[in-house]
Amino acid sequence: MKVLVFTRYGRAGASSRQRFYQYLPCLQAASVDLTVAPLLSNDYVAGLQRGLKPRGEVLAAYPQRVRALLRAQKFDLIWIEKETLPWLPAWLEQVLLPGGVPYVLDYDDAVFHYYDLHRKPWVKALLGNKHPRLMSKAAMVIAGNDYLADFARASGAERVEILPTVIDLQRYPQPRRSTGTADAPPCVGWIGQRATASFLMPLASVFQRLSSELGLRFAAVGIDAGKLGLPMTSIPWSEDSEVASISSFDIGIMPLVDEPFERGKCGYKLIQYMACGLPVVASPVGVNRQIVEHGVNGFLATTPQEWEQALRILSADPALRLAMGQAGRRKVEQQYSLQVTGPKLIRLLQSAAANRLSMGAT
Repeated sequence: MKVLVFTRYGRAGASSRQRFYQYLPCLQAASVDLTVAPLLSNDYVAGLQRGLKPRGEVLAAYPQRVRALLRAQKFDLIWIEKETLPWLPAWLEQVLLPGGVPYVLDYDDAVFHYYDLHRKPWVKALLGNKHPRLMSKAAMVIAGNDYLADFARASGAERVEILPTVIDLQRYPQPRRSTGTADAPPCVGWIGQRATASFLMPLASVFQRLSSELGLRFAAVGIDAGKLGLPMTSIPWSEDSEVASISSFDIGIMPLVDEPFERGKCGYKLIQYMACGLPVVASPVGVNRQIVEHGVNGFLATTPQEWEQALRILSADPALRLAMGQAGRRKVEQQYSLQVTGPKLIRLLQSAAANRLSMGAT
């Protein structure tokens, strides 16, 4: 089976890495012939983290993507991260996608709300129905959670499958944590990108108070916390060091606002924390309510007062942190690991390409 893979970014892009690149070895082991064609490079992603938007690369990326689409007829399946040409209308993508070659759309974010909830009426008019049109013609839509799957079904998608965003257990060895009191106060940690750092802002005063009163340490991987006015130590992100960085935490956090786009998030940072044996505190938004079992592997918190209470409880009780961390690790092993979802993804892609393969396409 020959599959053309249209990712949004190179491997440095979190969504592309989690939903596509980490699956490539197991797909190749199953004799799937893969051609990966990212729209935007790792350098572009690095620029975004610095607050830059290299327009020159974007202008060059679109013609390259169009050329790849025009050569797609030789493949058995096209596997697409969300859309092939962002901010361009559905009819153009449908004209360029080769007839007779099935395509699969993969979503881990509610990117359709960039269009249908846009503040400018002309964007809504031109692009508001883009993703529903693409979904309705797809051989399959793979969604990272129920919110995304429900949208696809309401859009008329013929087949919708849920595949959560997961981690590779081989990169996250079984954590070994002590119930004893550490010499240093517990560390509360967050990992993410500049675009999502705003969710930390409403808790800045809570962090400051707990740091002053209890000596709690707060750390953020992937952002310049000081520049954003957050009372957190900044830790540079790299793919090679992220597991070690998360493992240095004692508690992992994921605050969110309860808005349409955020309801489509897949809770990946929670899964990372839990894979490292950490208890978690998270906003009860979207899939977070499924990942976090309140009182079992962490706490759900809405108001700053609830956040402060949860962090106080966990910081004072090493045994509770250990028990919750172990419960979280078990859940990841059972539901949120590549070892569980990899075989399922292989079957899904094979079934999506079945009609094309049965016709003897080459």
